[in-house]
Amino acid sequence: MHFVDAKGILTGSGGHYGMNIYRGCTHGCIYCDSRSKCYQFTHPFEDVEVKRNAPELLAKALRSKRKKCMISTGAMSDPYMHCEEDVRLTRKCLEIILAYGFGLAIQTKSDRILRDIDLLSEINRTAKCVVQMTLTTYDDDLCGILEPNVCNTKRRIEVLEKMQERGIPTIVWLTPILPFINDTEENITAILKECARTGVKGVIDFGMGLTLREGDREYYYTALDKHFPGMKERYIKRYGNAYELPSPNAKELMRVFKLVCKNHGILSSPEECFGYMQELPERYTQMTIFDLGAQNQCIRE
Repeated sequence: MHFVDAKGILTGSGGHYGMNIYRGCTHGCIYCDSRSKCYQFTHPFEDVEVKRNAPELLAKALRSKRKKCMISTGAMSDPYMHCEEDVRLTRKCLEIILAYGFGLAIQTKSDRILRDIDLLSEINRTAKCVVQMTLTTYDDDLCGILEPNVCNTKRRIEVLEKMQERGIPTIVWLTPILPFINDTEENITAILKECARTGVKGVIDFGMGLTLREGDREYYYTALDKHFPGMKERYIKRYGNAYELPSPNAKELMRVFKLVCKNHGILSSPEECFGYMQELPERYTQMTIFDLGAQNQCIRE
């Protein structure tokens, strides 16, 4: 990893903002879109860029906001990759979000998020916190191939259970679904069964497939050659250099997905899930003496 001083931390406008504390990742997921050339990385993807001044930038940005809203993180770079164990910038940013009374929507594949469950619970108590967890395959052996440097699916489901115990709402990303690899009804049904059991609020899927762009495609195909001999040629024959690669089983898998979600009262469209995550109830409109003290402490730190 290497450290930089960022010029800004929040993106977006209006009632929702996003941030990325890190740039790059060490989880090694073979399908990661963030590797794509369009994101213009000037350093190796695994040499994670650490925005060391992220907490200071975040405090300054939130202090200037007149209206509380949801802050999201994890869309481009997982906030709980390996370097978080040492630098703990994600935790510091959560402390600031709590102190200023904002909400949080945080996305990860890692059980390291449990280290901050105390802060997540407090944010959810005073505003709103939504924890998003990616689940791609119920088979933990396959998970070790697709997402080699992060905890397995069974452990991620345990994280969902822990969040449920604390009353923290959860969203599952059931994506990507890789053609000819994890695109089976058995896999989808097994994951959705666990979502229902753990009380997941919503499940996000974009049509049962994956996307590949320059940079991401080459990395993915190298992994296919290593772990699934002959699969790359099968992909090229069917999809060529297409950006969107829907599963041949997409229609049937979507039918199963929608049916299971409907039967268990789970939000099943991206619009519903994002709408829920971006909505912050106006429960606390006045800052207490405790909040002011916490805010001042964050600023001093």
